[in-house]
Amino acid sequence: MKFSFYNTLTRQKEELKPLKPKKIDIFVCGPTVYDLAHIGHGRVFVIFDAVVKTLRHSGYNVRYLQNITDVDDKIIARAELQGKTPKALAHKFEHEYLKDMKALNITSPDNYARASDHIDEILSQIKRLLKKDCAYITPNGVYFSVKNFHDYGKLSHQKLDKMEETERIEHDPDKKHKQDFALWKKAKAGEPFWPSPWGKGRPGWHIEDTAIAEKYFGQQYDMHGGALDLIFPHHECEIAQMETISNKKPYVRMWLHAGFLNVRGEKMSKSLGNIISIRDLLKDYSAQAFRMLIFQAHYRSPIDYDEDLMKQAQAAQERLTDFYNRLKTIKRFGPENDRIKSIIFTSNKNFWEKLEDDFNTPRAIAIIFSLMKTLNPLINNFAISKREAKAAKEFLKNADGIMHILGPKQTSSIPQEVKNLINERELMRKERRWTEADQSRKELAQIGWTIEDTPEGPKPKRIE
Repeated sequence: MKFSFYNTLTRQKEELKPLKPKKIDIFVCGPTVYDLAHIGHGRVFVIFDAVVKTLRHSGYNVRYLQNITDVDDKIIARAELQGKTPKALAHKFEHEYLKDMKALNITSPDNYARASDHIDEILSQIKRLLKKDCAYITPNGVYFSVKNFHDYGKLSHQKLDKMEETERIEHDPDKKHKQDFALWKKAKAGEPFWPSPWGKGRPGWHIEDTAIAEKYFGQQYDMHGGALDLIFPHHECEIAQMETISNKKPYVRMWLHAGFLNVRGEKMSKSLGNIISIRDLLKDYSAQAFRMLIFQAHYRSPIDYDEDLMKQAQAAQERLTDFYNRLKTIKRFGPENDRIKSIIFTSNKNFWEKLEDDFNTPRAIAIIFSLMKTLNPLINNFAISKREAKAAKEFLKNADGIMHILGPKQTSSIPQEVKNLINERELMRKERRWTEADQSRKELAQIGWTIEDTPEGPKPKRIE
């Protein structure tokens, strides 16, 4: 299998060509652990979980590394508000984050690396940057000099003199350039610190990731992922640091960035009160339904979350689960049919080809639903052979091995989609729209259900 992805660095789709044959090293920026992870975080980590599992399914030996930022200004500020130590707060929310990842069936990372466990590696990188005259010392710490790295801006495709300041670039009157960023911050009273040649302090945000990645992958590797808002300044700064240290280009061959998940047209923020934690979402919906929502959009496209969209994803996920369960419980089979056999084979082939092509999950999902539409009537009429049913089950099982969209068992034995069709049909009957009501009955039959009208109301029954 040949994979291609859209590379943010080159702004074009490129074939994935690992540094070593059939071996891929992937680093994805993990959370800053000062609060519960929200569904925007969930989207990013579900996407890369599935990318890694797809690569492994195709035979690649993947090392997947994710960092945990447990040293950060946000952690210090939140700890002070809650009357805790930054270390205790970070430890608590790291634990909660890992619980959320498990709940979302995210099992692909080989290692979660804490920034606080890699201080020696961070100090080593800062020393090397100072030695190359690409960093300088101020009363407040150590800064990287962006003017000394001529490619600064190549990932975000910006020119240095036109870059805007962001809240993640430190404001310091002793800086040489407004875009210079902190490598080491001198500690204020009461803040956590580590000893260094430049005084007690803590690492800057960007140096954590390059130090961790260098330890495990070396000075160049294959793929770096994260959310769209990390392109600048975070990933831009990573490139500047490591390409300065190593004199090797590119630092990372392939940069992948996931689109935003907004809520009703607006970015999630505390001021708007629209942040939805993964924990809260999973009180009302299954992890499988949330993953279905994510895969129904291309990973680079935005998702505008609302309850209706989530319910649609849940109904689709339940419908697919019901189809899979029907395949597993067929009691009567029909003769083999070369056309059906070909459809299942082609569906399987096309599914994986869509994932190879810039991880196009919406088209891959559409192939599964098209197959379901073809096979459901055959199951109803006992016209699918045992071999064909087995092939379809194997296809869905393999697809679910990377997507995790099947199951769990429904709380009700009647899928939500069936309930919706029954309710719509009842409304049509009350309004004497008989032709439309009959069409709803046919739609129910297509997905394996019949309905009996009784004095107590409609009674759905699965077609055996």
